[in-house]
Amino acid sequence: MRAVRHPSLEEIQVTDVLHALSDPVRLQIVRELACREECCCNGLAAPVSKSTLSHHLKVLREAGLTRTRVEGNQRLISLREDDLERHLPGLLPSVLGVSTARAS
Repeated sequence: MRAVRHPSLEEIQVTDVLHALSDPVRLQIVRELACREECCCNGLAAPVSKSTLSHHLKVLREAGLTRTRVEGNQRLISLREDDLERHLPGLLPSVLGVSTARAS
C-alpha cells in the first residue's frame, strides 16, 4: 500500500473543512469517529458503496479532518481533533454539537 498524505496544520483551510463537513454522509462519518479512537474503513456505518465511502474518506483526509494510518492491509481512520482544536479552536465541537442537536 502506498503512503497516505495528510495536510500539515498550516495547509488546513477553514473553507476546506466546512466544505467537507457540508455533506451529510461525511458529517455522519465525523460524528461516528468523534465517538471512537480509531476505526477501520469497513467499521463505519455509512449508507454508501465502498467506492463512495473511499471518496468521502479522501475528502475528509485532504481537508485535514482525519488521519489514516496503514497497518498491514488495513487503513485505520481517526479524527484529528487535537490538531483541529489547535488550528481552528472550537470549530469541530461547534459543528458536531449543532449536527447532533439536529439529528435528535
